[in-house]
Amino acid sequence: MFDCLRRIILATAAAAALLVTAGNFAEAATLRQGVSAFNRHDYLLASQIFFPLAERGDPAAQSYLGFMFETGRGVPQNYTEAAMWYRRSAEQGDSLAQYSLGLLYDKGQGVPRDIVEANKWLNLSTAASPRGAREARARLRDAVTTKMTRGEIARARLRALEWVPTRER
Repeated sequence: MFDCLRRIILATAAAAALLVTAGNFAEAATLRQGVSAFNRHDYLLASQIFFPLAERGDPAAQSYLGFMFETGRGVPQNYTEAAMWYRRSAEQGDSLAQYSLGLLYDKGQGVPRDIVEANKWLNLSTAASPRGAREARARLRDAVTTKMTRGEIARARLRALEWVPTRER
């Protein structure tokens, strides 16, 4: 009897794990479908796929939507909307969204121009960037730094040090 009960518990646990995995696979497949549509330049379809994922807190979908709003691909160009999506993704630690948000702050596009906030996001992005992108991001961060006073640099570094990623999910 104990052996039969053990088999039932194991079968139930395996079925539950399979359902959870299938749910995650479906969500990942949907993100892959969005990326595939984006890469095929089917931006309207990509935006339709990314929106629900981004609303549920997926940082990659949020970053894609930020780029799409920034460049007007599949959606009307809107820097404010781009900044909002980049921020949501950047706050979760997406280094590309941090980079893009830093650039928007530097230019004052969709957000008030704020060199300290720009440098904070560019610092975070550079620190978390993949090896191949690190040098280019560091050069841009350093170019922004040349426009800053010592006090502004100190404030930007302090903000970057105090920053902690927060998940939406």
